[in-house]
Amino acid sequence: MGLNLIVLVKQVPDTQNITGDAMKEDGTVNRAALPAIFNPDDLYALEAALLLKDRFPGTRVSVITMGPPAAAAILKECLYRGADFTALVSDRGFAGADTLATSYALKCAIETLGAYDLVFSGRQAIDGDTAQVGPQTAEKLGLNQITNVSRIEEVEIQKRTITARRSVEGGWERVQTGLPVLLTFTSEGEAPRPPSAKRAIAYRNTVPSVGEKPGGTGGAGSVMALWDIPAIKAAPEQCGLAGSPTKVKNITSVVLTAGEIRYIDPGEGGITALVHELIADHTLG
Repeated sequence: MGLNLIVLVKQVPDTQNITGDAMKEDGTVNRAALPAIFNPDDLYALEAALLLKDRFPGTRVSVITMGPPAAAAILKECLYRGADFTALVSDRGFAGADTLATSYALKCAIETLGAYDLVFSGRQAIDGDTAQVGPQTAEKLGLNQITNVSRIEEVEIQKRTITARRSVEGGWERVQTGLPVLLTFTSEGEAPRPPSAKRAIAYRNTVPSVGEKPGGTGGAGSVMALWDIPAIKAAPEQCGLAGSPTKVKNITSVVLTAGEIRYIDPGEGGITALVHELIADHTLG
């Protein structure tokens, strides 16, 4: 008996290549100004799901992403690695969504997929670093959640339980809960597998198919759906900017410049003098 697994992924701007054009005047990210990549933490979430698929015959892995049409590229990456079905949630009405509106749309998309046992996501996306979307989605679905997971230790299908190890400050803890549950993963998990050459050849021409559902018969597109707001039965007023209470009021560009540079003698005298100076100006003590 297999499991029905859902993985939430995101295409994000590469924040290691930030420029002055990274933000628009309205406070949203100028994604056209930055190269797009697969959100790193989400790759670890995908790998965790694929490891369960390897272990339990009959397990299916479905992947959902919300974004512009170009985000289909990371769904193809998921197919290359072993996912069975993918869905691109894309509509102009989703533009400008904050974490509340995003988690609402993902909740609707998950419900569109139907029955599931586990939902996986990365701990956070590198473009916002809020770590809110996973927990908010769990809340909207009425699910228990385990955050900051580094590995899944055990899944008991018959007992409908899962045991996971999660990172906490200064160590880790083992958590057990019943299914279904949502888990967010950190980069401490199992290293993501590379794409399969065989699957890359099989799915290289895959394009999103409008309204497709898992197990559909739409040819190559049947493994990649394109869902808009009506397709996931979402309320337009809860999507995008309309459903986002978070608003950016002001953006300030911060330019870091070199200040005074002093050479500190690495000997005992130089270190002692530095410590006394830091104590005197209350940096220490």
